Amino acid sequence: MPTIAEGESSTSTETALRHPAARGHVFALVTVLVWAVTFVSTKVLLVHLTPIEILFFRFVIGFVALAALRPRRLHVEGFKQEKWFMLAGATGITLYYLLENIALTFTTASIVGVVVAAAPLFTGVLSALVLKERLRVPFFLGFALAMAGVCLVSFAGGAATDGLGEAGLTGVLLALAAAATWAVYSIVTKKIAGFGHDSILVTRRTFAWGLLFMVPTLPFLGFSPDWGSLAAPEMWGNLVFLGLGASALCFVTWNLAVKELGPVKTSLYIYLVPALTVLASAAILSDPLTPPVIVGVLLTIGGLLLSERGK
Repeated sequence: MPTIAEGESSTSTETALRHPAARGHVFALVTVLVWAVTFVSTKVLLVHLTPIEILFFRFVIGFVALAALRPRRLHVEGFKQEKWFMLAGATGITLYYLLENIALTFTTASIVGVVVAAAPLFTGVLSALVLKERLRVPFFLGFALAMAGVCLVSFAGGAATDGLGEAGLTGVLLALAAAATWAVYSIVTKKIAGFGHDSILVTRRTFAWGLLFMVPTLPFLGFSPDWGSLAAPEMWGNLVFLGLGASALCFVTWNLAVKELGPVKTSLYIYLVPALTVLASAAILSDPLTPPVIVGVLLTIGGLLLSERGK
């Protein structure tokens, strides 16, 4: 039986979650907590699978899970709405993840994580141009502060510099293209949220278009999976994690966050992904938390909070 203090705390939490903005922040935080370990899972899978194979399998798993969870059709208002789902599938599913996964074959996960963390800046600028949203000075100061923190967290160990060769530059450019693509997806998601459809059905339809756009590319991008390797627990375990957690669950929660907070505020949570990855490694793998890492985490959080004030 809860005490009075516990009862008051529970009531306060429930009241806060009834507020759209509070729900949006919770959804965004849950999403980045899961996404924080996707770089590691993808690196494991890249030993035996190509980027396109990982991409295809994870979203097939995600689509099947969402279809089982919500086995009914989404009715849209013709091509007027359908074109937005097509664009969401092309940018948020096919292009973004393909660019990110290929980038990981050229450089380290740390470098890719840092570059992709620039997505909030792209989202903010695009929102200002397309949605006419006003960005104030704290937004850009927060970006600079957060990116300083992200770099400290990612490069503190020194290992990340191994990916800074000629091939590393290709990886950086691909990751930069992925960040810009995610910004487009965020704006499109905001448009789709205005249609008022069920979030699970919206995510499932986005996955469907993403997979359709992927299919024609399979023969040209090396889709020839080593089916025997998929029997290994670390292989199918990581694929299931990427399909159910990082895809099916997180795309639904991300879409809900965008619906409540808007694309710019939601995208700011991307700053936390590298910091959360390091903290998870410390908690699960007992990796050391060095002073630069701790400072980097604090700078990242401070940058996020400052950027929020500038939106």
